[in-house]
Amino acid sequence: MSRHPSRPRVAAVLAAGVGLFISLLTAPASASPDRGEPQRGAGATPAQAFFDDFSYTGAADPHLAQRGWSIKTGTARPGDPGASWSADGVTFPGNGNHHVLQLGSRTDGTPAGSVQAQLSQQQKFLTGTYAARVRFSDAPLADRPDGDQLVQSFFTLSPLAYAMDPDYSELDFEYLPNGGWGIPANTMWTTSWHTYQLSPWVAVNTHNQLSASYAGWHDLTIQVGGGHVKYYVDGQLFADHSGIYYPRKAMAIDFNQWFVPGGLVPDATPRAYHEQIDYAYFAKDALLTPQQVHARIAAYRRANVEFADDVTSP
Repeated sequence: MSRHPSRPRVAAVLAAGVGLFISLLTAPASASPDRGEPQRGAGATPAQAFFDDFSYTGAADPHLAQRGWSIKTGTARPGDPGASWSADGVTFPGNGNHHVLQLGSRTDGTPAGSVQAQLSQQQKFLTGTYAARVRFSDAPLADRPDGDQLVQSFFTLSPLAYAMDPDYSELDFEYLPNGGWGIPANTMWTTSWHTYQLSPWVAVNTHNQLSASYAGWHDLTIQVGGGHVKYYVDGQLFADHSGIYYPRKAMAIDFNQWFVPGGLVPDATPRAYHEQIDYAYFAKDALLTPQQVHARIAAYRRANVEFADDVTSP
């Protein structure tokens, strides 16, 4: 979803082996087991973690489903009504010594001629630290008409069971390179949701926004614990949400790129936009600093780990 109403190549690594090399190569985080709170700072290695380096051959790679990923297809929110979702937009090009997830969305200026892309992990994540390295883009590929309003995102989500579901949970990083939602400039949004209703539209959320270009690679981190949701961009605190906006239900990890309803430039020249993701990571019940996240990703890569997952549902 979003704040807008329209809205495996090697075998899996044994959890014990992953825990061993991470504990040797990274700093630990202190726990408060008596109070059932997430681990903080520099103490024990998280008991459970998820990591994916996106080393897949393409959307049809069977390892994707085996490792809990699904690709959105057909027509569904979010996005411009009439636009569709396709697996064609989910690719894994090389990037130096490894691959990245690439989400490609294209349009001809009409909803019917617009195709969007989304990759989602299973719904089993709640408190802890979420992280991804994401490359945003401000313009379409090649020399094509620019200005289409679109959303490039990294977010977590639990499905809405019914209108105003009090257990609904969603945490968003959403970058709008060409503006939208009432703001003309490129803007980064962080939004934490309590619940919503589609018709008539009612949104219960809180958000922070900053109008600036975020084109290029950025490290995005979300800490969920102790009643607070903290969003970091490139190691700097961007937003701190709490109260009714704190998630209550296990969520999926998602990445997508879609067009804002009514935001297409009326030009029939075909154009395409790319969002890339270097990795996805989650440490269950551990509040890691962005620097600690970097150390753990580096540890996985030094050990040539492409995928690891021992996270169980909360």
